[in-house]
Amino acid sequence: MAKHLLIVESPTKAKTLGRYVGKDYTVKASVGHVKDLPKSKMGVDVENGFAIDLEVLRGKKKILTELCAAAKKSEDVLLAPDPDREGEAIAWHIAEEVRKVNSHVHRVTFNEITKRAVQEAIQNPRELDERLYNAQQARRVLDRLVGYEISPLLWDKVQRGLSAGRVQSVAVRLVVDREEKIKAFVPREYWTIEAMLKPAGVDTPPFQAALAKIGGKKAEIKSTEQAERIRDELKSGEHKVATIERKQRSRRPYPPFTTSKLQQAAASTLRFRAKKTMVVAQQLYEGVDVTDDGSVGLITYMRTDSTRIAAAAVEAVRGFIESEYGQEYLPEKPMAYKSKKGAQDAHEAIRPTDVTYTPEKIKSSLTAEQFKLYQLIWRQFVSCQMVPARYDQTTVTVKVAPLGVPKTEPRYELRATGSVCKFQGWLKVSGAAKEEEEKEKEKEVVFPPLKEGDRLDVDDIQASQHFTQPPPRFTEGTLVKEMEELGIGRPSTYAAIMDTIQSKRYVERDQTRLSPTDLGQLVTGLLVKSFPQIMDVDFTAGMEDKLDDVEEGKVDWVELMKEFYGPFQKTMEKARREMRDVKREEVATKHVCDLCDQPMVVKWGRNGYFLACSGYPDCKSTKEIKGFSGDGDKVELAPVEDTGEVCEKCEKPMVIRKGRFGRFLACSGYPECKNTKSVSTGVSCPECSEGQLVERRSKKGKTFYSCNRYPKCRFSVFNPPVAEPCPTCGFAILVRKESKKEGKILACSVKGCGFKREVESDSDE
Repeated sequence: MAKHLLIVESPTKAKTLGRYVGKDYTVKASVGHVKDLPKSKMGVDVENGFAIDLEVLRGKKKILTELCAAAKKSEDVLLAPDPDREGEAIAWHIAEEVRKVNSHVHRVTFNEITKRAVQEAIQNPRELDERLYNAQQARRVLDRLVGYEISPLLWDKVQRGLSAGRVQSVAVRLVVDREEKIKAFVPREYWTIEAMLKPAGVDTPPFQAALAKIGGKKAEIKSTEQAERIRDELKSGEHKVATIERKQRSRRPYPPFTTSKLQQAAASTLRFRAKKTMVVAQQLYEGVDVTDDGSVGLITYMRTDSTRIAAAAVEAVRGFIESEYGQEYLPEKPMAYKSKKGAQDAHEAIRPTDVTYTPEKIKSSLTAEQFKLYQLIWRQFVSCQMVPARYDQTTVTVKVAPLGVPKTEPRYELRATGSVCKFQGWLKVSGAAKEEEEKEKEKEVVFPPLKEGDRLDVDDIQASQHFTQPPPRFTEGTLVKEMEELGIGRPSTYAAIMDTIQSKRYVERDQTRLSPTDLGQLVTGLLVKSFPQIMDVDFTAGMEDKLDDVEEGKVDWVELMKEFYGPFQKTMEKARREMRDVKREEVATKHVCDLCDQPMVVKWGRNGYFLACSGYPDCKSTKEIKGFSGDGDKVELAPVEDTGEVCEKCEKPMVIRKGRFGRFLACSGYPECKNTKSVSTGVSCPECSEGQLVERRSKKGKTFYSCNRYPKCRFSVFNPPVAEPCPTCGFAILVRKESKKEGKILACSVKGCGFKREVESDSDE
């Protein structure tokens, strides 16, 4: 029997560690948490110092029995779950059980799963950190108090199954507030004027200059008349080069990834959702089977808000840069980056554990998703220790004196700026900050020979109308960025929050953009009114700081709970009395029931607001409405879409309705006829050729298109299908896609085909 028992939380991690510790160690996994608060009751005794009633999770009794049996036969037990609050809690709960059979229990932590790091950690075990555990315990109790008290209230006032959370509800509020700003936004007209200029009398390609100042002040053009007048004056005016400024500009590389920055980058460049990013990152951290090397942990711990890099890693990457790219790409001193204020510096930034494992070298050992994310991390890390990119920047200022204005007082000033990359520096790492590199290339303007005082000819002048745009809807990446900047949540919680607010149907995702549902707006409004402190961004951020203080031993967690719970309890009692009873609320309208001529009222249902006959339950007639602002006199019926289809049961027209899982076809004879079916795309299934592709919606709200013969035929695509064969591979359909970069395109859905073309006309749509 091995002398030592090493316990981790993941079987994959156990497999990787097994390669590094030798035959004297038995490595076992707890498979995550083994204890938690009970699901059926609060589990927190608020009258007795917030004592916690933990219970062994379902399915974990057998695992704990096996761990205790192994501990009993070992000299000592080393607990090695992840090096954060959750990992400390897992270690603490396992220790409570194994100490019953073996008192020699120690904690080991490492930031990367490499032979050096693991062996060093084992040689330097420590005791369990009570402060770290208390911080996790405080967060868990705090979230339980908020969720367990407010959620039942929402069940009673709105509908069953709803949940509230200390952080998740504030995240939803950010989305709701952004939507309100978008709706309230009033576009403002403005114009820009650009001139194509070239040296007088010289046949050279023109360069572009934009109107920058009028009468020495920033150019602001607000109307068509003003724009046309200025354009005409510029056309007739005398253009002279006033100044030519040449300077060198450098662009520093980006810091290595923190958790939030990785999620943002993966969202924008790879279209990964936050949850997907963390799942794949966990796989890379715990270990991947690399050809000839076995299971290898490829990246450092992926839950961190620090940009710190270990000295050994800096030394290794500097050696790699010098050998692979040359001395000129290596700065004299290592590049240093500041972590944000309040960052927990216990962990390093996210980086490769071994920089010589280049993405191309291990590509065959990785899944497509693992490769993309590892490549992103590797490039960011290598480039962060390279020299800045260098540019020659030229700015030409042109002054224009319109006819009738003294030449000594030029009225207009145009400006042209161009950059030419002279040395790539960190951009040499292929793909590093690709968008920024493309933006810089757009600025690469080559000016003709110019000197101050040169007269210029006007080749063309264009005035362009624009309108200010509302703030964009959040994506998962930009919402994580906003939360990080506001101090809401922590690296370990972002992905779970993104998943929860969508799975609870408070927020829905269209392509990559997040918008609040009617349910999200309703619940947010109720919570903001009844729990203004809980829903306050600053309060939530302040509570995160206090939890950090618990970890540092500055605050007693029980005292923190007392400080919070007293005022919260009073607010809770008031909310039970005063919160709107939406579930039972009926708002009178001017609409009359088609079936029984009784007045119709606005009610709330699980799919949102709708019109219902006031004669319910005798009359069950309902109608969809466009939306509801609270005014019964302004209720507008949702337009009924004519589908051209007839109900096969009663031969009445079928109409489009919206339900919990999106659009569906329903008989217009409802409630007498309750026949429904999925919305057809009119495209035959390319796999079985018997069924039709119909529109469906997943439980998480994502629209997809699948064969109506499911489960006999399981074909599905996530983009709208078009009945047009692929000219490259011959597959029977194409799909419609739209992106900021490519616009609207038709593409083949067959993996590896790669065919795509621009949408040419409305018929393609």
